[in-house]
Amino acid sequence: MNTSGVQEVQNEDRLDQACAWIARLRSDDVTAADRRNFAQWMQASSENREAFDSMAELWGDLGALRHMPIDTLFPESRPSPAARRRSKHAAAEPHKGHRGHKEPSERDWTRWLLGSGVVAACLVVTLWIGNQWLGGEAPQQQLYATAVGETRTVTLADGSTVQLNTNSELAVSFTRDERHTELRRGEAFFDVARQTARPFTVAAGKANIRVLGTEFNVERNPDNTRVSVTGGTVAVSEAASAPGLTPESVKLVKNQKVSVSGSGMGDVGRTSPEEALDWTRGVLVFEDTPLAEALEELNRYLPVPARAAPSVSDRRLSGTFELSDPDNTLKAIAAALDLTADSSDPNLTLLSAESN
Repeated sequence: MNTSGVQEVQNEDRLDQACAWIARLRSDDVTAADRRNFAQWMQASSENREAFDSMAELWGDLGALRHMPIDTLFPESRPSPAARRRSKHAAAEPHKGHRGHKEPSERDWTRWLLGSGVVAACLVVTLWIGNQWLGGEAPQQQLYATAVGETRTVTLADGSTVQLNTNSELAVSFTRDERHTELRRGEAFFDVARQTARPFTVAAGKANIRVLGTEFNVERNPDNTRVSVTGGTVAVSEAASAPGLTPESVKLVKNQKVSVSGSGMGDVGRTSPEEALDWTRGVLVFEDTPLAEALEELNRYLPVPARAAPSVSDRRLSGTFELSDPDNTLKAIAAALDLTADSSDPNLTLLSAESN
């Protein structure tokens, strides 16, 4: 049995509980019963105390708070791995002025806990955070964009990272309850930091995506949105449906993909990290892909878009194509399928069957 995995889940649960207690203790209607229940939770195990100490230490450094985005300070937020390592390192070192002292009794611990100590310090910090939220303006939306031929990696306030493909735009707006993003155009790979109390959502065309923490790729096209999962679980649903019908939704796991369009949810298919993230390696990988779909991907890189004539749009394409020279890639695709590229229209290249 893999005990390390079980231990990690237990630690994550305790951190979640500590976050929930901080949220409760900062509330305006916190009661004496809440404080008693909190004291009992703290006494239940040393692991609970360590989890709460980690949270209090993370948010207790007011000097650091002044330089951190407010979105990262919500009590539901999860400390970064680096912060956890610092907290554990600090906890492992003996504190000055306490060498040789005995461990306080449970009664002394409870009296100290309810009287001042960690709770008082945490309440000061969390009430300060709450006032910033209640008295300030709503979090501002942040925009990230790339031009044609450009890619970019951004780190969000919660520690998640997003790789933006060429000609893409992402809007980010975090609240205390949700981490919301919108892929307005293009393609992006999301590596989402796990926060069980604050879901991460992506709106992309006809699709809505919801996760707690995982890795997935979103490709927004004019006619559909494709979601490919490379790790964890992702919930994908229709953004809207016909009147009277409930939007369809599916759950994807690693190496699964789905397409959502105006006509509804497609069938769940198989994928791979190599296929889903080919663009991050500077290539496009097609495996029995319809030509029309392949051109949708290639058009992200072409200065003049290409389209397949209706008679050849369903032809299947397989192979790996370099993105360093997208014009030559288009010529290679035309040659592989015995097609003619018509560039008489300066705004469109049309691929059609070669005339005999």
